[in-house]
Amino acid sequence: MSGIMIGVGAVIKDKLGKVLLVKHVPQRGGFWQGKWICPGGGLQVGETIEHGILREVGEETSLKVKLLRPLVPFERIVKEGDEVTLHVIYIDYLAEMVGGNLTPADDVGEAIWVSEEELLQRWDELHDDTKILFRIAGIVGE
Repeated sequence: MSGIMIGVGAVIKDKLGKVLLVKHVPQRGGFWQGKWICPGGGLQVGETIEHGILREVGEETSLKVKLLRPLVPFERIVKEGDEVTLHVIYIDYLAEMVGGNLTPADDVGEAIWVSEEELLQRWDELHDDTKILFRIAGIVGE
Protein backbone atom coordinates (compact mmCIF):
# COMPACT_ATOMS: atom_id res chain seq x y z
CA MET A 1 0.00 0.00 0.00
CA SER A 2 1.29 3.45 -0.89
CA GLY A 3 -0.30 5.48 1.89
CA ILE A 4 -3.64 6.80 3.01
CA MET A 5 -6.10 7.81 0.31
CA ILE A 6 -8.31 10.85 0.85
CA GLY A 7 -11.57 10.12 -0.94
CA VAL A 8 -13.77 13.14 -1.67
CA GLY A 9 -17.31 13.05 -2.99
CA ALA A 10 -20.89 14.14 -2.64
CA VAL A 11 -24.35 12.91 -1.77
CA ILE A 12 -26.19 14.79 -4.52
CA LYS A 13 -29.90 15.58 -4.49
CA ASP A 14 -31.97 16.95 -7.36
CA LYS A 15 -34.89 19.38 -7.08
CA LEU A 16 -37.27 16.44 -6.42
CA GLY A 17 -35.17 15.13 -3.54
CA LYS A 18 -33.86 12.11 -5.45
CA VAL A 19 -30.23 11.11 -4.87
CA LEU A 20 -27.62 10.21 -7.47
CA LEU A 21 -25.97 6.79 -7.60
CA VAL A 22 -23.14 5.76 -9.92
CA LYS A 23 -21.56 2.40 -10.72
CA HIS A 24 -18.12 1.86 -12.26
CA VAL A 25 -17.62 -0.22 -15.39
CA PRO A 26 -16.42 -3.80 -14.68
CA GLN A 27 -13.05 -3.20 -16.40
CA ARG A 28 -12.09 -0.66 -13.74
CA GLY A 29 -11.98 -3.21 -10.90
CA GLY A 30 -11.12 -2.15 -7.37
CA PHE A 31 -12.70 -1.98 -3.93
CA TRP A 32 -15.91 -0.25 -5.07
CA GLN A 33 -16.50 -2.53 -8.07
CA GLY A 34 -20.00 -3.77 -8.85
CA LYS A 35 -21.83 -1.69 -6.26
CA TRP A 36 -23.73 1.60 -6.40
CA ILE A 37 -21.78 4.48 -4.86
CA CYS A 38 -21.87 8.29 -4.76
CA PRO A 39 -19.72 10.25 -7.22
CA GLY A 40 -16.23 10.92 -5.95
CA GLY A 41 -12.58 9.99 -6.09
CA GLY A 42 -9.15 10.78 -4.80
CA LEU A 43 -8.12 14.24 -3.64
CA GLN A 44 -5.08 15.50 -5.55
CA VAL A 45 -2.06 17.16 -3.94
CA GLY A 46 -2.54 20.92 -3.72
CA GLU A 47 -6.30 20.69 -4.30
CA THR A 48 -8.86 21.90 -1.77
CA ILE A 49 -11.49 19.43 -0.58
CA GLU A 50 -14.28 21.49 -2.15
CA HIS A 51 -12.49 21.80 -5.50
CA GLY A 52 -11.74 18.07 -5.47
CA ILE A 53 -15.40 17.23 -4.95
CA LEU A 54 -16.54 19.59 -7.72
CA ARG A 55 -13.88 18.19 -10.09
CA GLU A 56 -14.72 14.55 -9.36
CA VAL A 57 -18.48 15.12 -9.70
CA GLY A 58 -17.94 16.98 -12.96
CA GLU A 59 -15.60 14.32 -14.36
CA GLU A 60 -17.86 11.42 -13.43
CA THR A 61 -21.30 12.89 -14.20
CA SER A 62 -20.95 16.19 -16.16
CA LEU A 63 -23.13 17.81 -13.48
CA LYS A 64 -22.64 21.11 -11.72
CA VAL A 65 -23.45 21.00 -8.02
CA LYS A 66 -23.69 23.38 -5.10
CA LEU A 67 -22.02 22.09 -1.94
CA LEU A 68 -24.43 22.53 0.98
CA ARG A 69 -22.64 21.19 4.04
CA PRO A 70 -19.81 18.86 4.97
CA LEU A 71 -20.68 15.41 6.29
CA VAL A 72 -18.89 13.71 9.17
CA PRO A 73 -15.75 12.02 7.76
CA PHE A 74 -15.21 8.28 8.22
CA GLU A 75 -12.60 5.75 7.19
CA ARG A 76 -12.23 2.23 5.83
CA ILE A 77 -9.19 0.03 6.43
CA VAL A 78 -9.05 -3.11 4.29
CA LYS A 79 -6.67 -5.89 5.24
CA GLU A 80 -5.62 -9.13 3.60
CA GLY A 81 -4.13 -11.13 6.43
CA ASP A 82 -1.88 -8.74 8.33
CA GLU A 83 -1.32 -6.48 5.33
CA VAL A 84 -3.30 -3.27 4.83
CA THR A 85 -4.36 -3.12 1.16
CA LEU A 86 -6.46 0.05 1.37
CA HIS A 87 -6.83 2.85 3.90
CA VAL A 88 -9.25 5.53 2.75
CA ILE A 89 -10.61 8.52 4.63
CA TYR A 90 -13.89 9.71 3.13
CA ILE A 91 -14.65 13.42 3.13
CA ASP A 92 -18.03 14.10 1.56
CA TYR A 93 -20.53 16.93 1.29
CA LEU A 94 -24.27 17.03 0.90
CA ALA A 95 -24.86 18.79 -2.42
CA GLU A 96 -27.62 19.78 -4.81
CA MET A 97 -27.58 19.64 -8.57
CA VAL A 98 -27.65 23.11 -10.10
CA GLY A 99 -26.84 22.43 -13.75
CA GLY A 100 -25.54 20.16 -16.46
CA ASN A 101 -26.95 17.01 -18.00
CA LEU A 102 -26.25 13.67 -16.35
CA THR A 103 -23.70 11.95 -18.58
CA PRO A 104 -21.74 9.10 -16.98
CA ALA A 105 -17.99 9.16 -17.71
CA ASP A 106 -16.29 6.24 -19.47
CA ASP A 107 -15.13 4.70 -16.18
CA VAL A 108 -18.50 5.18 -14.47
CA GLY A 109 -20.79 3.43 -16.93
CA GLU A 110 -24.09 3.83 -15.07
CA ALA A 111 -25.72 6.70 -13.20
CA ILE A 112 -29.29 6.87 -11.88
CA TRP A 113 -31.46 9.17 -9.76
CA VAL A 114 -33.41 7.31 -7.09
CA SER A 115 -36.10 8.29 -4.60
CA GLU A 116 -35.72 7.29 -0.95
CA GLU A 117 -38.11 4.40 -1.60
CA GLU A 118 -36.07 3.21 -4.61
CA LEU A 119 -32.88 3.62 -2.57
CA LEU A 120 -34.23 1.26 0.08
CA GLN A 121 -35.30 -1.21 -2.63
CA ARG A 122 -31.72 -1.19 -3.99
CA TRP A 123 -30.10 -1.18 -0.51
CA ASP A 124 -28.34 -4.55 -1.03
CA GLU A 125 -26.85 -3.23 -4.29
CA LEU A 126 -25.13 -0.34 -2.50
CA HIS A 127 -21.52 -0.48 -1.37
CA ASP A 128 -21.24 -0.81 2.42
CA ASP A 129 -19.42 2.53 2.65
CA THR A 130 -22.19 4.20 0.64
CA LYS A 131 -24.74 2.87 3.14
CA ILE A 132 -22.70 4.49 5.93
CA LEU A 133 -22.57 7.75 3.96
CA PHE A 134 -26.35 7.85 3.44
CA ARG A 135 -26.88 7.31 7.17
CA ILE A 136 -24.46 10.13 8.01
CA ALA A 137 -26.22 12.40 5.48
CA GLY A 138 -29.61 11.64 7.03
CA ILE A 139 -30.97 10.23 3.76
CA VAL A 140 -31.95 7.01 5.55
CA GLY A 141 -32.38 6.22 9.24
CA GLU A 142 -30.09 4.09 11.35
